[in-house]
Amino acid sequence: MARFCPLFSGSSGNCTYIGTAAGGILIDAGVSAKRIECALVEREIDPKSIAAVFVTHEHSDHISGLRVLVKRYGYKVYSSKGTMNALAENNVIAQGNHADVMTRKGVAAADLMITGFRTSHDSRESIGFRIQTGDGRILAVATDTGCMTDEVRSALRGCDLALIESNHDVQMLKNGGYPYFLKKRILCDTGHLSNDCCAAELPALAKSGTTRFVLGHLSRDNNMPEIAYKTSLSALSAAGFIENHDFILEVAPRTATRPVMVL
Repeated sequence: MARFCPLFSGSSGNCTYIGTAAGGILIDAGVSAKRIECALVEREIDPKSIAAVFVTHEHSDHISGLRVLVKRYGYKVYSSKGTMNALAENNVIAQGNHADVMTRKGVAAADLMITGFRTSHDSRESIGFRIQTGDGRILAVATDTGCMTDEVRSALRGCDLALIESNHDVQMLKNGGYPYFLKKRILCDTGHLSNDCCAAELPALAKSGTTRFVLGHLSRDNNMPEIAYKTSLSALSAAGFIENHDFILEVAPRTATRPVMVL
């Protein structure tokens, strides 16, 4: 049995809980430690039951609460070598007793096996995570990627649940108030995945056996949950898949408003 909850999702901060009866892990810690603690306790999850934090990359909306959480609870931290170097250089956390680099074999924690895969983002060495439970459930988290690579696609295939970035509506971004350099950054292959690019991937993933999609990391200024949802739903429906029969589609709220999902 797997338990899943995107506690925070979006440009203002990201943190996802995945757990089993043996405990749990966090993917990123991009809001304050206090807010993460409160979100866990509200869902009757003891913060002390968290075995480790897995960090996608070093941008502030993914690590803001990390230093305090590690100091308070002694959580282990895992990420890519590039991200760990960036965290050390910025005095967030140093590699050692509480931090280590992901290996190709992956990391075992809380009756979960976590492996990393490379994503395309303008950070030191961003990664996503594929998680397998002891009873064979598979989940994946793929955010902060400007494009879908074969490595990302492979990690998402056949999952029971996949959290996938659906960051922005292209026209909202182009017509919005962001400066040109920021629009260019978001739209490039090392920026963020648009609604259209996300939606285009879903039919093939559904065909592979991925059954539950959670759209995440939505921009506050350049997207709306309804637009992201309808874009992905249209792509899946056009390919002949039926919602709530062949797949379940949800949008991760900016701050969790629902209980933990049980798979």
